[in-house]
Amino acid sequence: MTAEGLERVKEELARLKQKERPLVIKALAEARAHGDLSENAEYHAAKERQAIVEGRIGELEGKVGRADVIDVSKLSGDDVMFGATVTLADDETGETSSYQLVGSEEADIKAGRLSITAPLARAIVGKTVGDIVEVHTPKGERAYEIMKVEYR
Repeated sequence: MTAEGLERVKEELARLKQKERPLVIKALAEARAHGDLSENAEYHAAKERQAIVEGRIGELEGKVGRADVIDVSKLSGDDVMFGATVTLADDETGETSSYQLVGSEEADIKAGRLSITAPLARAIVGKTVGDIVEVHTPKGERAYEIMKVEYR
């Protein structure tokens, strides 16, 4: 995981603990005040929300505890590996796109963060500028040329 990714996980964890959990506790207390819990839809909804929040808190705490943080700014080289920001050109259309290879829990394709386990990432790992890679996609085989590899 990158240091940036760990920070995002910690921020979400803090938000869940400091904001969401108290809201759920308050909703449970209000629902209990309405009486009979067996037929109380508000209570059941609050319990379900509590399970979701607590589950996510547990998941995030596990990620933070097991995180192996890699400082991308200390990496360098010409080969594509975890943390690299890679600029690719689609051989068919000529369009270019850039992605940073990150851990699966911090991937966000719209933000340009590609999971290291994604087929495209697996195809480019170990390659260098100028290499052409073929990737099987839902739309068929696609070829990309690696235009630039950066570590920032």
